[in-house]
Amino acid sequence: MREQIATRIRELHPKLVERRRDFHQHPELGFQEYRTSKIVADWLTELGLEVCTGVAKTGVVARLRGGKPGRTIALRADMDALPIQDVKTCEYKSTVPGMMHACGHDAHTTMVLGAASVLAGMRDQLEGDVVFLFQPAEEGPGGAEPMIAEGALAGVDFILGQHMAPVYPAGYMAVAEREAMAAADEFTLRILGTGGHGAYPHMTVDAVQITAQVITGLQTVVARQVDPLQSAVLTIGTIKGGYRYNVIADVVEMTGTVRTFDGLLREEIPKRMEQIIDGITKAYGARYELDYQFHYPAVLNHTVAVDLMRRVATDVLGREHVLEAPPSMGGEDFAYFLQKVPGCFYWLGCKHPEPVHVGYNIHHPGFDIDEESLFYGVQLMVEGALTYLKESN
Repeated sequence: MREQIATRIRELHPKLVERRRDFHQHPELGFQEYRTSKIVADWLTELGLEVCTGVAKTGVVARLRGGKPGRTIALRADMDALPIQDVKTCEYKSTVPGMMHACGHDAHTTMVLGAASVLAGMRDQLEGDVVFLFQPAEEGPGGAEPMIAEGALAGVDFILGQHMAPVYPAGYMAVAEREAMAAADEFTLRILGTGGHGAYPHMTVDAVQITAQVITGLQTVVARQVDPLQSAVLTIGTIKGGYRYNVIADVVEMTGTVRTFDGLLREEIPKRMEQIIDGITKAYGARYELDYQFHYPAVLNHTVAVDLMRRVATDVLGREHVLEAPPSMGGEDFAYFLQKVPGCFYWLGCKHPEPVHVGYNIHHPGFDIDEESLFYGVQLMVEGALTYLKESN
């Protein structure tokens, strides 16, 4: 059976490469994936699946009913691109200025389409159903949560998701035992002082100088108030303030992100931040406005799902090609799916043999993949689905 599946995927591979390159040339941002979702829906409809479009605006959900009764597994792909200029010169580079697939979502979508094609060809043998989730807006503001709210996980017992990983060669898979990706939160902080002439600082409350003190203070949250054995990141990403060289600014605005794995620590960090901000601004006679937004929770794999995918990957790729992935401080809204049903989120090796930039990673303007990884990604999803459905019965 495994050899027959591999042969079918190999036959399909040229079509998958063509499909992925087309997606790569025509990227679309979150909740704007109209072209992509139409191609996805048409592909799935042609396979004879039950297709629902317009889920969370541009999402697509399709169900493949197996020939035998059993449980239901979902395979998820995200479809959106990033506002990054593609610097590659290959024939399939992005045709949209300032926009590209720099995170591999074109490949994610293609591989789940490939898995649907293979599994649809063996529906009579399936011991249960397979649901295919094509999600919008993973890069923001988030498509998983609204898809769930609209019933995308109805009747689903188990879920798998994979992500391109250019740090590993094609033919490798890496999975984290539990903590796969961090909770990713966002904040906007405005320091409110009193402006004035640069020659008369004693008549002002200098928002720039206070901002410098606040930034230094905030760095102590992780360095001195978090257990060194726990993971956390606090990053200031932007600072905007001032008018000209001889004017003392009355307002400075900064934005940043906080990343954590532990739920209690996630709740505690904004309280620690506010204590520091409040103390510094009061000391200098300033005020502040803090807008702290909790976004994606941590991606936490389920042991039973990790064990299943490790066994599948070992059989498909070989034991030496199955790696232990370290926790990533990146964020992913696949976390919401894992809060609802057991599942596994893993990394798929895709390092390009001749990259535009050596050592590139996701979100790089020269991002590209080794297209042989499409074969392995489809194989892992198909074998993972078949193994789950068989063992769950």
